Amino acid sequence: MADKMQWANALSTRPSLEAAVAEVVEVATSALQAPIDLGIVFISSAFTSEYSRLLPLLKERISIPVLIGCSGGGIIGMDGQKQTQEIEDLPALSLTLAHLPGVQVKPFHIVSEELPDLDSSPNTWEELLGVPTSPTPQFILLAEPFSSQINDLLAGLDFAYPGSVTVGGLASSSQMGGRINLFFNDKVYREGAVGVALSGNVVLETIVAQGCRPIGKPYQIGACDRNIVLELEAQPPLTVLRDILEDLSEDDRELAQNSLFIGVARDEFKQDLEQGDFLIRNLLGVDPKFGAIAIGDRIRPGQRIQFHLRDANTSAEDLEYLLQRYQIQTQSSPAAAGALMFSCLGRGEGLYGKANFDSQLFRQYLPGLPLGGFFCNGEIGPVGNSTFLHGYTSVFAICREQ
Repeated sequence: MADKMQWANALSTRPSLEAAVAEVVEVATSALQAPIDLGIVFISSAFTSEYSRLLPLLKERISIPVLIGCSGGGIIGMDGQKQTQEIEDLPALSLTLAHLPGVQVKPFHIVSEELPDLDSSPNTWEELLGVPTSPTPQFILLAEPFSSQINDLLAGLDFAYPGSVTVGGLASSSQMGGRINLFFNDKVYREGAVGVALSGNVVLETIVAQGCRPIGKPYQIGACDRNIVLELEAQPPLTVLRDILEDLSEDDRELAQNSLFIGVARDEFKQDLEQGDFLIRNLLGVDPKFGAIAIGDRIRPGQRIQFHLRDANTSAEDLEYLLQRYQIQTQSSPAAAGALMFSCLGRGEGLYGKANFDSQLFRQYLPGLPLGGFFCNGEIGPVGNSTFLHGYTSVFAICREQ
């Protein structure tokens, strides 16, 4: 039988870190039953005072050639009954192990001072990361949220490695200002980003659920100034918005009072835009005098935007729509081996009023797939051909052979 890609995940909620490490190692290694090429670990901020003990405890029980991980305000993984669990504000440890035949696995740690200028050549990025541009690598990235210059890093990876996929999240804590750690082989970092580049016999596919649904229709920007939209198809943006709101149901008009967002289309050439084709950004304000609106992103004339709404129901509908679309698009592809989930701290039980919603919906459409992850300070995933830092999003990275 040919050597196949394998993934395994184990989750422990034991309050003792020693017991949690012992449990995830035993369960994950018994499920994998193949040489380990990559490990990914996520540890709950309930263990903040014991972060420094995690890697030594793992090393006592298991040898992992490449290991990355971080702290999280919530942890996601598979329990003893192989059901997904999203553990928020409680002790939890999630360990993913992967056997990746035919895949080159290159880990890296980078701090903001090392980032090349954005006008540097791709060779500069290759030398810094030690990752060649061919075969096209797939990146899993975990970053510290405050000083990693994550947007510059994402732009640099997109530029230097065209066609690559980058997914991940910003490390988090369940407490505002709580301590955050990144894990890289046998080292612990407080700054920068850790990641792994996967090259060769591997495909990394993504579902980026931004939790919104469109209202009205797409409009082309006629005039703008940086992040200020001055004209939409010869009309003041505020006039367009008022006309859209008049056509909504009473419930949606009420929702729009506090949950109105702007979707910026990322594909300039796609004729029929669908849900998921937009980068969701905040509506920052309006100018009643000139009818202008301000959004949380730089825009340019000719781009298309569409207004969006977000709440628990729309978040659920958005994720299910994207899962259904993914299922149809990949039905003839090789079976997936494993997946990672990077979800916003603002989702989970606080959004849906019940635990495990996103992860269990994912498992309905991809049953039996090992899933690990954490709740992030920001989620990393592509929209169109570019990678962005998101908020209020669940990003799924699905790994399979080519």
